[in-house]
Amino acid sequence: MLTLPRLSAALAALMLFLSAPLPATAQAAPAGRLPKGFVELADVDPTIVQEIRYATVHNFTGHRIDGYLRPRCILTRPAAEALHRVQRRLRPAGYTLKVYDCYRPQRAVNDFVAWAKDLDDVRMKGEFYPRVDKSRLFADGYIAAKSGHSRGSTMDLTIVRRPPRPTRPYVPGEPLVPCYAPKAERFPDNSLDMGTGFDCFDTLAHTLDPRITGRQRADRLLLKSVMEQAGFVNLAEEWWHYTLRKEPFPDTYFDFPVC
Repeated sequence: MLTLPRLSAALAALMLFLSAPLPATAQAAPAGRLPKGFVELADVDPTIVQEIRYATVHNFTGHRIDGYLRPRCILTRPAAEALHRVQRRLRPAGYTLKVYDCYRPQRAVNDFVAWAKDLDDVRMKGEFYPRVDKSRLFADGYIAAKSGHSRGSTMDLTIVRRPPRPTRPYVPGEPLVPCYAPKAERFPDNSLDMGTGFDCFDTLAHTLDPRITGRQRADRLLLKSVMEQAGFVNLAEEWWHYTLRKEPFPDTYFDFPVC
């Protein structure tokens, strides 16, 4: 039986626990609202093209990813405003940015992890990871339990010539072509030819891979240059992947849906 002093101490400890902040892991947001500090990219710059792949079945899993209820780009406000500055530099030269992915809920990352553990599901291997055994996706760093995208200041993107030509929809079950095939052969994309398609699990997708030369290398370096000048850092293994250097939530992984 607790004495009065012990009971008081226990209640005080309970109140302290309940008032403590949540750990910096997956966070939720009130229904229908973005967390403070987040915006829709279209509200900051509606001229940036959006092709949110994980809201479709045309991605390395072959299914629409958990948490992507709408094909929208959500970012922290500083990241969106920095992208707007990049766009202002590209448009007079006849180009526009195109984003493939922006903020990514933790539940989407969990979806990736569950898919990677199912070694029998290789329906999209022919396009996205032809030369990588699926059992190696974790060891080789293509899939991880946490993603910088869930912090809200990382995006996957490319450059498109203006005016952007529409890309045809993917037809489930259509023949797959390796993501590193010549541009005229792989799945059509209105992007500049970066040497591989988006989400290509191959060393040819490394930004400075020496086998990528000529116009393809120049286009990768153009993207890298304009993004770095706006305060972004490239992931060396993925020519399309950039993170705002001074991101506002460097230790927090959010889990509100894209809706």
